[in-house]
Amino acid sequence: MDNSPPQRTALAPLILIVALFFLWGVANNLNDVLIPHLKKAFFLNDLQSGLVQMAFYLGYFFLALPASVVMRRWGYKAAVIVGLLLFGLGALLFYPAAEVRQYSWFLAALFVLASGLAFLETSANPLITVLGDPAKAEQRLNFAQAFNPLGSITAVVVGRQFILSGVEPTKAEFAAMTPAQLDAFQTAEAHSTQVPYLVIAGVVLAWALLVALTKFPHQAGRPDPGETDAGLPAAQAIPALLARPRFLFGVAAQFFYVGAQVGVWSYMIRYAQHEVPGMGEKTAAAYLSWSLVGFMAGRFLGTAAMSRVRPALLMGLFAAVNVGLTLTAALVGGKTGLLALAATSVFMSIMFPTIFAGSLKGLGPLTKTGSSFLVMSIIGGAVLTAAMGALSDASAINFAILVPCACFAVVGLFGFTAGRATREDLRTAPVGAH
Repeated sequence: MDNSPPQRTALAPLILIVALFFLWGVANNLNDVLIPHLKKAFFLNDLQSGLVQMAFYLGYFFLALPASVVMRRWGYKAAVIVGLLLFGLGALLFYPAAEVRQYSWFLAALFVLASGLAFLETSANPLITVLGDPAKAEQRLNFAQAFNPLGSITAVVVGRQFILSGVEPTKAEFAAMTPAQLDAFQTAEAHSTQVPYLVIAGVVLAWALLVALTKFPHQAGRPDPGETDAGLPAAQAIPALLARPRFLFGVAAQFFYVGAQVGVWSYMIRYAQHEVPGMGEKTAAAYLSWSLVGFMAGRFLGTAAMSRVRPALLMGLFAAVNVGLTLTAALVGGKTGLLALAATSVFMSIMFPTIFAGSLKGLGPLTKTGSSFLVMSIIGGAVLTAAMGALSDASAINFAILVPCACFAVVGLFGFTAGRATREDLRTAPVGAH
């Protein structure tokens, strides 16, 4: 039988899905620019500015399970389309938020946008893991995720160029402004977000149309009645997942990893300006840009290294390095601390996809519900970033880096105990749940 036509028709869906990793990289890392930008525009403290990530990751938390319901009933493709529509709507909402100049409106727009990303990540990540040899799931997902930092780098470059104004009045200069001058400053800062997010909305909604018009392979569409891959009902799947220690540890590790990643990137600009006096926001953003380049390079290098080193062990080693780097950032500080903090991105690179794929191994009909729990664990980005903001307000931003330091220790433990945890999982999992 000639299999050439199916292979050709599968190429377009593959490109469309891999592009999603780029698109949500853009959305995630624009937050790292928005935090210092909105802090300045609305005169926020670190905890208040950290609510950007709280609103964003609450969208992930609340919409991940509904996304799994859509996947089980209508398939991966339907979940992707719903996700893109919500993503586009959230980006469009930035326009009225800037017009009314209300911080709460920006937070609401971010919640809607992230709700769409919850659908995208819940569907795209497991879809990549099931398309091929299960033994190479981590390597395959790491390759797909390698396109995510391209979006991250694009976001910071765009944000630095079109959102950050470079206008940073001192407290004395603010105090000397008339009400009209202050109003003009805040208006300009708020309006700078409009065009970038309108462009994002246009691209995302166009992508939704392309996905809707493209024929996808059978496993991406509506599941057949009784099909194993359709997943179990949540009432059966959730108790079965709770009986799997390895999976539960994976959810916890993902919670702490995302908290570390989001916290480091969200406060890197703030840290740079605190530890290197006189550094402007655009210069500080350049350090974040180069850090994300390191993240991308680390993902490609890490993916290649997985052909020689077990993915979980490699991740454990990377996490141990990051414990040392974050301790340096917290306790040494200055330019050395900034470089150490920026370098953590190289070693964070493989963590999310390795935890994700490793946690889903062997779940079978539990995969879709399991994926939703792993996406829900992204709430760590909200909880731990807010904790960093509170600690920074109570002490200093460098001590807040101790939070991601502890997070990397948890990720390292997950990686180093992979073999033992998997054997324990097989012993305790209920019959029929494999």
